[in-house]
Amino acid sequence: MLALHLLQSALVHVSTLLMQQVLADPKWADTLTDADRWALSPLFRTHVNTYGRFELDMNRRLDLDLTA
Repeated sequence: MLALHLLQSALVHVSTLLMQQVLADPKWADTLTDADRWALSPLFRTHVNTYGRFELDMNRRLDLDLTA
């Protein structure tokens, strides 16, 4: 159970980083209304496959650009 909690926390963290990267683009920042921003949540999981086959490429990293 603790492993699943850790996995959920990690997914929320990665989702938050991805959302921050997208929202840093002025095109998106100017497009979203206050209601859109209010509705954003790092708990979305459509990009997560909880059942089935997982492709893991250990030679490639997520491009999160954490230096910004």
